[in-house]
Amino acid sequence: MQFISHGPDIPDALLQAHEEGRVVFFCGAGVSYPAGLPGFKGLVDDIYQRNGTVPNDIERKALDLNQFDATLDLLERRLPGQRLAVRRALVQALKPKLRRKGATDTQAALLRLARNREGSLRLVTTNFDRLFQAAAKRTGQVFQAYAAPMLPVPKNSRWNGLVYLHGLLPSTVDEMALNRLVVTSGDFGLAYLTERWAARFVSELFRNYVVCFVGYSINDPVLRYMMDALAADRMLGEVIPQAWAFGDCEPGQERSKTIEWEAKGVTPILYKVPADSHDHSVLHKTLHTWAETYRDGVLGKERIVVSHALACNDPALSAQVRLLIDTPSPAFSSLRPGGDAGGYRTRSSLQ
Repeated sequence: MQFISHGPDIPDALLQAHEEGRVVFFCGAGVSYPAGLPGFKGLVDDIYQRNGTVPNDIERKALDLNQFDATLDLLERRLPGQRLAVRRALVQALKPKLRRKGATDTQAALLRLARNREGSLRLVTTNFDRLFQAAAKRTGQVFQAYAAPMLPVPKNSRWNGLVYLHGLLPSTVDEMALNRLVVTSGDFGLAYLTERWAARFVSELFRNYVVCFVGYSINDPVLRYMMDALAADRMLGEVIPQAWAFGDCEPGQERSKTIEWEAKGVTPILYKVPADSHDHSVLHKTLHTWAETYRDGVLGKERIVVSHALACNDPALSAQVRLLIDTPSPAFSSLRPGGDAGGYRTRSSLQ
């Protein structure tokens, strides 16, 4: 289903799983771009600048290979003040521009999408920023936050809230909280390989839910660690449900991008980004419209049905209208095949 013109086509299987409350959105740096926050590379560049230094030869090699976590690990070992010097610079680099138009709209949309019909919130982010808190305050939403390494068991009976898988920036200066952030390759090694608390959470999450990644690039180190953890589970015979990811794609790259994502064990939902641009607006607008439709329940779906029915003279309904009609709901019981020329009857209130 395309919620907006020229937006990504969201698969029926994902929409159905979401209706059933089985989807967990897994959010990366891309959801924070509207607030002026950087991706991983931009974050690394900013940290170097704020510490008044430039990469040495070995750090430059890691940076050129997009090994941003390894780059920061090397920098922490070299800098006076080491670990805290990097993390204090990180705090300054992640100050959002909340006055920007739409700065927290995507966070507000995800907070709505991530709630099931009973109101339980199941949302995960690897971001450190506090934009979800800002969005919740602006829109009157309330949630419980779990910050690494104190994570819930990802099961329906044990989890209702937003998980900061790699930690959360403290609201006031707190060196211990900064030390707990998963930023460098050493941190990732502890979280996913040695202490394995992040790997256990991710493995259990993927066994119990359909995961949809939002705001990650295809070469994101975060994805690499998570997919490696899941690959180990698969080798042990674990059955992992399908995972999805929204992925940007320049025109003509659809096939190659699909192959790259699938090699990571993820099925992509591609959306177009103009060549040589960083315009991800169609993704953000899609999430906003999807959240509005979900929030409005049957009425939101009725609007989609009516807009397609009025715009389409083809007697065969589009796939998205079929999905909506098939959704168990008294409101759609009258939307069924029939009438002249294979058309569809609707209630008078929809005409």
